[in-house]
Amino acid sequence: MNAVAKEINQDVVFAADNLARYYTVKRSMFEQGTVKALNGVSFELKRGRTLAVVGESGCGKSTLARQLTMIETPTSGRLLIDGEDVAGASKEKIAHLRQRVQMVFQNPFASLNPRKTIEQALGEPLAINTKLNANERAERIAHMMRTVGLWPEHASRYPHMFSGGQRQRVAIARAMILDPQIVVADEPVSAIDVSIQAQILNLFMDLQERFGTSYVFISHNLSVVEHIADDVMVMYFGGIAELGDKQTIAKPRHPYTRALMSATPALFEEDRRIKIKLQGEIPSPLNPPSGCTFHQRCPYAIERCRVEEPKLRVVDGRQVSCHRAEEVGDDEA
Repeated sequence: MNAVAKEINQDVVFAADNLARYYTVKRSMFEQGTVKALNGVSFELKRGRTLAVVGESGCGKSTLARQLTMIETPTSGRLLIDGEDVAGASKEKIAHLRQRVQMVFQNPFASLNPRKTIEQALGEPLAINTKLNANERAERIAHMMRTVGLWPEHASRYPHMFSGGQRQRVAIARAMILDPQIVVADEPVSAIDVSIQAQILNLFMDLQERFGTSYVFISHNLSVVEHIADDVMVMYFGGIAELGDKQTIAKPRHPYTRALMSATPALFEEDRRIKIKLQGEIPSPLNPPSGCTFHQRCPYAIERCRVEEPKLRVVDGRQVSCHRAEEVGDDEA
């Protein structure tokens, strides 16, 4: 079942339809290979909601972020913003659409230019994309700084004069200053002290409530996802393992999702799960296995899994790519 409807619902601001991104790399001096970093991903992002994208390193999360923000062009598939296909759009159209999609990067120490003041960092998008004069830009900058919890009087300071949490507030202000429909946040709290991560997550949620922004929130931390997400997409080896709303995914039907969730720390004993230790390593992207890409590590694998690639299908209220999804998780009851 395709996650993208033939006619885009008005509540859907962003949709990927069989999106793929392949890279050609050298196997050796005389031989090249193809890495399928993103392999036929389809999903929808609804207005004012947060889609969390989770998975271990190398699963395709950051590659997906580069497609969604139009930093890279997909190898194939469609990418739609309000029903408009971005993949085949002209440079002028893409420049216009980029104003609707902004990004917050992982590392606030690297994402801000150390030679520019905060005022310059926030003012540059306004100078390029709007017709506001200098006074109007200054007013917008001051307003946005107050909105993210910073003093407007500090706009003349440089990034090194702020803490990590404050820098990430600046990065969020820069992403929000053009009033985008969609913000892609790539591990936005992983480089911040644990003591202030909750403050940044609450800021994201407050801004969403205030402006109606839709988020694609990329993370490997399921505790963070539990706090902020409405919907969850679990990725493995460039594809979707499981996709559904947060409450549904809390009872996983894919063995990989189940293993991820079992590794999530829990404060209370009744919330703790039996730890599932996956055997083996992630396959080489230059030499992917036949059938299900997870079968070499999966405790539920059967012969069918080794020869037949599972398709994304609806099971128990979510989309899942597993031949034995109906059986996974039943032993937790």
